[in-house]
Amino acid sequence: MRLAKCYFCSSTVYPGHGIQFVRNDNKVFKFCRAKCHKAFKKRRNPRKVRWTKAFRKSSGKELAIDSTFEFEKNRNIPVKYNRELWNKSMEAMKRVQEIKVKRQHQHVKNRLKANTALLKEADYEEVKQNIHLIEEPKVKKIAKVKRPVQVIQEIDMDTD
Repeated sequence: MRLAKCYFCSSTVYPGHGIQFVRNDNKVFKFCRAKCHKAFKKRRNPRKVRWTKAFRKSSGKELAIDSTFEFEKNRNIPVKYNRELWNKSMEAMKRVQEIKVKRQHQHVKNRLKANTALLKEADYEEVKQNIHLIEEPKVKKIAKVKRPVQVIQEIDMDTD
């Protein structure tokens, strides 16, 4: 099963789905849905349309340069079937996927780390400006509670 990438948004196009457009110079463009095809016909730049993969990569929201992307390239070299080679390649694909996911998570953490520092600094500045609105915490003195002591009075019951 050959899976293609959408020319506009870079999502996966499964067999029997999407739209295929062939230009006069015989270049084939595959689109996942009519939304992408329409945007292509309107000559929109995928790097400027916010919902595309190209925008996310160009704006630094997703990992753009990594050695794991080399494994996704198409290799149109016929290779004779070998069970051991097939098993090794499947294990390698799983390992590459694990590495790729780990690096993407680290990229997101690094990207968000800078923003949290900026937010913390902004919060400190706001507190400094509005310190007069904050009341000092009142210190409550803990008074020792005296337990009531029962005093039993003896009443003289002597009747003379």
